[in-house]
Amino acid sequence: MERREEIRPRPGPPVPGRLRLPGDGDGPLPSRQILGMRVDATSYAAATRQILAWARARQSCYVCVASVNNVMHSRDRAPFRRVMNEADLVIPDGMPLVWGLRALGVPDASRVRGTNLVEALLDRLCTEGLPVGFYGGAPHVLEDLRRAVEARWPGLKVAYAWSPPFRPLTPTEDEHVVATLADSPVTVLLVGMSTPKQDEWMYLHRDRIPAVMVGVGAAFDFLSGYKRQAPPFLQRTGLEWTFRLATEPRRLARRYLTQNPRFVVLFGSQLLKAQLDRRAGAPAPSQET
Repeated sequence: MERREEIRPRPGPPVPGRLRLPGDGDGPLPSRQILGMRVDATSYAAATRQILAWARARQSCYVCVASVNNVMHSRDRAPFRRVMNEADLVIPDGMPLVWGLRALGVPDASRVRGTNLVEALLDRLCTEGLPVGFYGGAPHVLEDLRRAVEARWPGLKVAYAWSPPFRPLTPTEDEHVVATLADSPVTVLLVGMSTPKQDEWMYLHRDRIPAVMVGVGAAFDFLSGYKRQAPPFLQRTGLEWTFRLATEPRRLARRYLTQNPRFVVLFGSQLLKAQLDRRAGAPAPSQET
């Protein structure tokens, strides 16, 4: 079993997420707690606009593209819950989280799928001439990814690309990564690893890497053509997981067949408790973060 880097708590109380730059004009995003994990009701346009604003200012922050898997890891592991709740933006990738936001009072919540967000970001980065970096993925996937994005976005400035080893980096290796990225012009670093590994890595490197880190999961595999994407109708109806399970049963069976039913039961209990509290006249806990 892979050994992950230890999540070292930051000193002091938890740091609130969603940094705001002066003059960005958008105000706080509506947010809700789903089983104790914050999810932000954002959109492709709003998320892209915010990430680009941070990138222009060379802010060191991180964005989690969240699914049910993130929520369940967060519920089961308090240190990971802190990783998610301190993120600067937590994007709902996956219809169950969108349905959860709507059930908790955000009727216009919409899905922001990680791969589509990457495409929107690369469009804007290419237009504005802002350099991007890629961290993660197997070496052959990263090579195919570079070829694919350079063909699709010929003006894109790819200033960094590295496939780290599967094992945790040594302190010396990690310092080399940090120093290389600090000396590079990268403004947005796309981190293509699985949850919870990518989210923990970004948490440990906020304030060390002067770029916006965006955890994009399987987007490298999809954009490189290494893996097929689900048909659009499955994506729209919240059944993309069935396609992914059918194509990667050994890797994803435990996640989908165990975590998804647990999520349904536990989130149903959260909604029921909130309803009973309202009927009893108890003051409802604030859902805003």
